[in-house]
Amino acid sequence: MTQSDSYVFQVIARAVWDHQAETVFGLMGDANLFMIDHYVRECGGRFVPAAHEGSAVLMALAYAHVQDRVGVASITHGPALTNCVTALTEGARGGIPLVLLAGDTPVLHPRHLQSIDQREVVKATGAGFEQMRAPETATQDVARAFYRARAERRPIVLNMPADFMWHRQPYEAFRHAVFDAPALVPEGDALDTAIGMIASAKRPLILAGAGACRARDQIIRLADRLEAPLATTLKAKGLFSGHPFNMEIFGTLSTPAAYGVMAKADCIICFGSGLHDFTTDRGTLLRGKRLVQVEVDPRKIGHNLHPDVALVADAGLTADNMVYWLDQAEIPPSGFTHELDITALTAHPSGDREKAKPGSVNYVWALEALEQSLPDKRVLVTDGGRFMTEVWCRISAPDPGSFLVTANFGSIGLGLQEAIGAGIAAPDRPVVLFTGDGGFMMGGINEFNTAVRLGLDLIVILCNDSAYGAEHIQFVDRKMDPGLTTFEWPSFAAVANALGGRGIVVTSADELDLAIEAIADRKVPLLIELRLDPNDVPRMRT
Repeated sequence: MTQSDSYVFQVIARAVWDHQAETVFGLMGDANLFMIDHYVRECGGRFVPAAHEGSAVLMALAYAHVQDRVGVASITHGPALTNCVTALTEGARGGIPLVLLAGDTPVLHPRHLQSIDQREVVKATGAGFEQMRAPETATQDVARAFYRARAERRPIVLNMPADFMWHRQPYEAFRHAVFDAPALVPEGDALDTAIGMIASAKRPLILAGAGACRARDQIIRLADRLEAPLATTLKAKGLFSGHPFNMEIFGTLSTPAAYGVMAKADCIICFGSGLHDFTTDRGTLLRGKRLVQVEVDPRKIGHNLHPDVALVADAGLTADNMVYWLDQAEIPPSGFTHELDITALTAHPSGDREKAKPGSVNYVWALEALEQSLPDKRVLVTDGGRFMTEVWCRISAPDPGSFLVTANFGSIGLGLQEAIGAGIAAPDRPVVLFTGDGGFMMGGINEFNTAVRLGLDLIVILCNDSAYGAEHIQFVDRKMDPGLTTFEWPSFAAVANALGGRGIVVTSADELDLAIEAIADRKVPLLIELRLDPNDVPRMRT
């Protein structure tokens, strides 16, 4: 078939491929099956089938994060889209660029069983909606969806009516250029005020968020010039790995000793962070300090806390500019780092191998042992749940691009799906997922076999306290019976074996030693089930 007599489903597939989308995650149905078939067989693309539509979107989100590009997923109409509501919200809250090619019921059949107002469904999630206007505009509409995903940094749902697919339409390549030029460093009073605050600070501290991940070297240069310690938000975890004055995560996940240093700081220079409540401990960590906020997106400035001075600017250019003016003014370094013992500041309380209820393992000790045993060059993925804050503190990630937090919407049960997407994006590295029993039952158990089918190098650490922990602790705190929060789950290790992977259950410290030996010998997705006492899991640090 020549370009002059292509069908619209072929035009869409070719347009997606021409946007350098080499992998599409999804499920096939009436409205997208022929498009997916053409994308694979004729365009040479890779289609990764999931067991659930929401899983496909989550896989594409993780792929986008690790690859630093637009992720792509495709589903059919009706319940396929409503199954994606949580995943789309997760992506919108996380600012992840994604195109979801969503089929729709035929325009000429308004009473179709699966008809739904897709625009209204999508709007509620915070994602964007793009309507395919006519068969003749297919390539332009695909291009518009990809452009918006990159420019708006959120998922864009492209609505594709099923009755357009068999219209004939010539293919004409069409793409929108996205302008990636960084914002300039602002001049004038705001910059002068910021430089003045920094120059007069006795104990400055630099905080970097996810929006500053491309400015690592420039921010380190500024920190060294000021002799200021470095810290990151949770999402920028690993950004300053290896630097001698890296305080690691700033906020409620910090050690008590680090809180003391934050209390001494008199000026916080913040790059690329919206200053979430968890980062600032609801503002208490920044109280009484001068705050300089550098953010390329003006909507994030003052969203949670109002800074003393704000620069709408690129993080790297601004850091370089600050160093220049400090040198020009011959401002001496602060000497703050000379006061610090970084080892003490980043040392969280240790676990006790012997302190565990019979039939369980000490959680903190287990995390410390796993940190020493898991592969170094890994991608770290974390599900939601009360146990996860200790993982964030104790399990390292090489860099922010190798760290995925599936908690933008506060949901559990999203971790395994994103671990699969990360595994597709980084096939040369193992993916380590920490998840909980409730989260795995909710969203992991139906996709573990997907990881097996794909042959992924996946290590799942499943923290099983046989309870919904966040609810369990609320009943305990109020001296009420937590019985309704506890569950008799199946053996997750046995389930992993049945699904084609390898499962190992850990009920003691000695069994964890044996499980760790299996990490080095893994040949299929490995699931290590840590049996935990629900009354001995540390509280969430929020």
